[in-house]
Amino acid sequence: MARVRAGEVVVNGVLCDNPEEDVDPSDLELTLDGVAWVYREKAYVLMHKPAGYECSHHPSHHPSVFSLLPPPLLQRDVQCVGRLDQDTTGLLLFSDDGQFIHRMISPKKGVAKVYRAVCADPMTDAMLDALRGGVQLNDEPAPVAALACEQLDDHTLRLTLAEGKYHQVKRMIGATGNRVERLHREMIGGFSLPEDLMPGNWRWLGPDDLMYLEQAWPSAMS
Repeated sequence: MARVRAGEVVVNGVLCDNPEEDVDPSDLELTLDGVAWVYREKAYVLMHKPAGYECSHHPSHHPSVFSLLPPPLLQRDVQCVGRLDQDTTGLLLFSDDGQFIHRMISPKKGVAKVYRAVCADPMTDAMLDALRGGVQLNDEPAPVAALACEQLDDHTLRLTLAEGKYHQVKRMIGATGNRVERLHREMIGGFSLPEDLMPGNWRWLGPDDLMYLEQAWPSAMS
């Protein structure tokens, strides 16, 4: 409000210094510090997460991914839609829409997450079969299986999961006797990380993006 009174906010091209002024939210554009912001009822944001950042407002040992977002988004209290480990890179979502966050992270909704993992040792057929059939993880009552597992080269595989358990990819591959050296999330639902979005950068998601993001894994629709 203080910045509005100071005449630092432009509304649809017109300087506004009255914080009580009524404005129509349709096609509303605010300009602050030379940056134009189109009004959005809910925020849906994609980031290409770089390595070395924690998905927390209160990180322990590394910078927070929230430090890569501009203040107007932080003021909206956007939250991570699921989390990636500090050394994991790739597709990370943020939103202030609680229902959207729930739909994206709930295993019951069938929204798959696709990871590319580079392993320390060559993957064997037995390891791949174990990931597809189910591996036993500590503190899990039943074996956990991948929705899909594709070997890309001797050390690299693409793993598709329906859940987002703590360190799940690393623990699953560890249960086969191997170890993850690099991990990258490349797809959620039917939406792939854009090739032109560089690590540390973010952008808004549009209606078509959201439709692809919420696309269920085929087996979940049967």
